[in-house]
Amino acid sequence: MRNPWAREYAKTPDRYIWGKTPSPFARELTALVPPGGRILDLGCGEGRDSVYFALCGYDVTGLDVSAAGLEKAERLADERGVTVRWLCRSMLDVPVTGRYDLVYSCGTVHHVQKDDRPRLFKRLKALTRGQGFNAHLVFTDLRVYVEKDEEIDYFTAGELAKAYSDWLVIRDEDGLVPCSQDGVQHLHSVERLVTTPVSQRVPALRPEIPPVLLTA
Repeated sequence: MRNPWAREYAKTPDRYIWGKTPSPFARELTALVPPGGRILDLGCGEGRDSVYFALCGYDVTGLDVSAAGLEKAERLADERGVTVRWLCRSMLDVPVTGRYDLVYSCGTVHHVQKDDRPRLFKRLKALTRGQGFNAHLVFTDLRVYVEKDEEIDYFTAGELAKAYSDWLVIRDEDGLVPCSQDGVQHLHSVERLVTTPVSQRVPALRPEIPPVLLTA
């Protein structure tokens, strides 16, 4: 599998490929995390969501395999006056202890090979507090667009939800998200899943900018 984004981060030291504004998904999820809660951001890239979570007052750990991406993430954190714990490691080797109120990924877990995902999700569940949450946005195979020569083990229909079949699903929706990172406007099909290990009353999640419906 080929993930080109570490190379792209290194090629653009003075530009944030994904911008500095947090993703809509990250903004929605703050409704679920208690004040001062712990968040683990997997595949945090240039740090836009990790820094946003830290600005909201959370204790944040951002993990990515790209040292160049994390250098930009640290610069963004300094610019915004917040502290984030940065780890340059693979998602399959999460070197953290304790439990988190939110384990989060946005557009990254599909870079983990399918055969390795059961081990990853087992680890992520073990890192989640009893009333915590896991939230993931992944690329699916319903609409494939290859950019930057990347190789992705796309999620199939129901695969992500099946990984959390023993948890309570708060949100599970398919959609399309726009992208133009290769200079061509295109769409990626995605699935967004938010889950918790126990039945509990949770705030309603209002999508800030919902994905385009696949049926549209």
